[in-house]
Amino acid sequence: MSGHGFHVHGPHDHEVEHAAHGSDGFSNKIAVTTAILATIGAIFGYQAGATQNNAALYKNNAAIKKTEASNQWNYYQAKSNKQNLAELAMSLPGVDIEKYKAEVERYKSEKAEIKANAEKLEAVSHDWDKQSDEQMHQHHRWAQAMTSVQIAISLAAITLLTRRKWLEYASYGVAAAGLGLGVLAWMHL
Repeated sequence: MSGHGFHVHGPHDHEVEHAAHGSDGFSNKIAVTTAILATIGAIFGYQAGATQNNAALYKNNAAIKKTEASNQWNYYQAKSNKQNLAELAMSLPGVDIEKYKAEVERYKSEKAEIKANAEKLEAVSHDWDKQSDEQMHQHHRWAQAMTSVQIAISLAAITLLTRRKWLEYASYGVAAAGLGLGVLAWMHL
């Protein structure tokens, strides 16, 4: 189209316009199929985005728990250092050995609790990582399904222009594959 008010049609514009406004069953069938596939593709696209967002959120939760576990391990190490110093102090002449024995026992007890907490946080982090990986797998399934549906829509458009029956069947085949992938995603497979 130029800026002077007249419109230049491309070589296929007339055929597309004719097909869109035609009353033949073939065109109507392809148009309805395309509309249905576009709706299904939108649903698949939404699901793909949702699972990708969940995966990112779960990965973030895993990192937070891993940091908390790391903090606990640092605290554990600090208690180990204090325990070592108390054990060293017991070997010095003229010190109250019982005082330092009590400190060593206290540090051992505190370390056991800190270690259990750190291991628990690491397990929670691992669980978040696992959930993130599962969501990413599901995201990939939704994305594959959406891509297949988009390809089927493109084939349907080409079918409408060329009126080739084999392209219609190819479009249905790719759409069926996309729907199958969508079912796999829905079933978390």
